[in-house]
Amino acid sequence: MLKVTNLHASVGDKEILRGINLEVKAGEVHAIMGPNGSGKSTLASVLAGNEKFTVTAGEVTFEGRNMLEMSIEDRARMGLFLGFQYPVEIPGVTMANFMKMAVAEQRKFRGEEPLTTAEFLRLMREKSAVVELDSKLTSRAVNEGFSGGEKKKNEIFQMAMLDPKLAILDETDSGLDIDALRIVATGVTKLHTAENATVVITHYQRLLDYIVPDYVHVLYKGRIIHSGDKSLALKLEKEGYDWLINDYKE
Repeated sequence: MLKVTNLHASVGDKEILRGINLEVKAGEVHAIMGPNGSGKSTLASVLAGNEKFTVTAGEVTFEGRNMLEMSIEDRARMGLFLGFQYPVEIPGVTMANFMKMAVAEQRKFRGEEPLTTAEFLRLMREKSAVVELDSKLTSRAVNEGFSGGEKKKNEIFQMAMLDPKLAILDETDSGLDIDALRIVATGVTKLHTAENATVVITHYQRLLDYIVPDYVHVLYKGRIIHSGDKSLALKLEKEGYDWLINDYKE
């Protein structure tokens, strides 16, 4: 589904990604961990098409297509979803209208008929229940006045509505209390199928108690320096990163 080969990316003259290699197949859950400043959020942003970053080398294919030649919009239409660490507010645009436009664009790209009003409202009710999102929030402006937990629930609600092939979740657990973490993470797990894939960027094992990864990767200084199964996250939680970093040679 996603194949990243020797990916290098910079901001201005500063190189942040320095040779990322990663392959994600349908049905898999990958967790990316690492110290602050390692390039985790940069990787997510580059894959989503953030123009702040310049790709200087490497290849990225998504469903067999060259992702680096695709616009942000086409990446989203193809089924790439990015959950932000800090979801933005969009004053003046209600959640219902925002999602109606997004779903319509995606269906048009796929050659599918638009949903009727009744079908769309039924879909919203069904998907908001996945993350226990208060129905009143869908009539308010996107994330405006939402609490931190409500914003993160809203992100996963959007993910549920769009049904992406590949979801990249950038520190979805950031700022969540225990109850909100459980609801959000359980929602992500409910949406996972054998046909889609999830990449979770996190600092903490606690998220991975709910979203159980098939693979865990450690990112350090712009490279993946170690990979393992879910037990690697437990070891990192207990022992930190020093045992890996001290042995790392560039």
